[in-house]
Amino acid sequence: MGLKSDIFKNKRILFVCRETYGKPLWFLARDLMEENEVAAFYIMSAESKFNKCYYNEHTIFEFREHLPGCKLYDVSDICDEFADGMDAFRRKAGLPKDGFRHHDLFGRGKGLKDRPLNAGVKGPADPEFLNMIEKEYSHFKTPGMQLMSSQENTRHYHFRDYWAVTSDEENNYWLELNYKKIFRILDDFKPDVILDLDNAELQRTILSEVAWKRHIPYMTIEYGKYGYWKYPSFQNSFDIDPYFRRIYEEKLKLRDEDMQESIAYVEDFRRKSDIMNPEFAGSVTVQYERDSLIWILRVMRGKWNYFYDQDIRAKNLDTKKRSNMLYARTWPYLKHYFDAMMRKRKFLVPNSLFEDPVEGETYVYMPLHLIPESSVFVKASYYVDELNLIEQVSKSLPLGWKLYVKEHQAMLGERDPEFYKKAGEIANVRVVRVNYYKDPKPWIAKAKGVVTITGTAAYEAALLGKRSVVFGSVPYSLIEGITLVHSFDELKSAIRNFGEVDSLHSAAAYLEAVKEAGTEVKIFELMDGAEEIFSGKKKEDKDYDDMLMELLRFYEKGYRRWLDGKV
Repeated sequence: MGLKSDIFKNKRILFVCRETYGKPLWFLARDLMEENEVAAFYIMSAESKFNKCYYNEHTIFEFREHLPGCKLYDVSDICDEFADGMDAFRRKAGLPKDGFRHHDLFGRGKGLKDRPLNAGVKGPADPEFLNMIEKEYSHFKTPGMQLMSSQENTRHYHFRDYWAVTSDEENNYWLELNYKKIFRILDDFKPDVILDLDNAELQRTILSEVAWKRHIPYMTIEYGKYGYWKYPSFQNSFDIDPYFRRIYEEKLKLRDEDMQESIAYVEDFRRKSDIMNPEFAGSVTVQYERDSLIWILRVMRGKWNYFYDQDIRAKNLDTKKRSNMLYARTWPYLKHYFDAMMRKRKFLVPNSLFEDPVEGETYVYMPLHLIPESSVFVKASYYVDELNLIEQVSKSLPLGWKLYVKEHQAMLGERDPEFYKKAGEIANVRVVRVNYYKDPKPWIAKAKGVVTITGTAAYEAALLGKRSVVFGSVPYSLIEGITLVHSFDELKSAIRNFGEVDSLHSAAAYLEAVKEAGTEVKIFELMDGAEEIFSGKKKEDKDYDDMLMELLRFYEKGYRRWLDGKV
């Protein structure tokens, strides 16, 4: 079925693609090419640069081999330019080939404190160009915060040690090369609109700055947390879009009888025993039982085959050696995830690091995040250090209250166990057992309130009539009872205000705003379905095309709003 659009006609459409999120966009590009000029921009270094392998055969190579009419851009050229530039800098500075770090047996980066031997040698980045970027392209984020959007440049803040700790020279040079690349793409293709499905990675933060400066609508997904509903963001979802805020304020003026469907949804939500979003069904987020050793060995065998295909069969190993920043190392990756799965087994049974909740105890609930995660690194760049957050919240609690810290199921095993030990040493903190309850509702319902960086728990608490605190500007922070704090000094008063809140009308108004602004986009089903179609496991059918049509409506709705000057 060829999708038709009433609004995307005779337009120049640029799709932004990264890994699995780019797969559904292939189908939209295929169909919209009939009446538009279409291009795709692949932003991941390995995906762009690697020879064809399992990793990229159904992403960028689907475009290269099966959609020749779509103009294709990628970052492979600046990957080479980056590696060459850094090699030249190291030689001039008298640094070893590996640059600013040496590696242990498994290739994990260790920072070198010694200064370059030739200390007068400057990095390869152009300081005048960087100054121009900082002056002209910091509407949404400073360059330093733009770099926070990629795990490649933020190893200091997360536990995935198959990425290297990067230097200032590397970060600045990569920032410069990406800005220049994006300038060239937009100058060459001159898009009328840019369409995306995610907000992670440096190139997206740059695109949002450049597109804003050039008055090009750049749309990506913002998660409303209401079922499958999402709405278009025109600022890489780093903040609440002004147009969405206006819609919410209008809905807030409605009477309850004008929002009966949404009122009924909130009331039913409060009656349910299980409140987990159906979008997480079947994912690691709802895994509460530990995997068997046989299953772990099967997973590791699959990962081994994956990297054998990538490194040996497809001959990408030499490319990986060119830059520790751009390409994750294989052995550290395998070791990291084997260790993580084995630790997870220990953490899903009673252990010395996690406690059971104490019945009747007064507590504040603080669920942790998957780190690195764009909902934190993009939306709350100043608050990514969760151990520091735990410390600050614990100091803000009234006497006699406890802070219940619960790990994210998807993060379980990845984080260094020392993190839990340090958190548990704080007198009024309990690091609680992840699978004590099999749903978030009892944790929230029994708490005085919720503290989360940008997590779904704040939305769930608001619908349940409980107050919460968030550190990032998420759309549901508009709901009555959710407090966005801008500094730790605000924690004391916000937490002392915890308790029940009459949020029914406000929550219903928020749901009405999400429905008016967006559509029901089943992103994960779209991605999984695309992979099955590309791999020949199933045919493209009406059900899949219906989901694609909903995604197209999503973009049409946002673009029409842009054209009408309502964003």
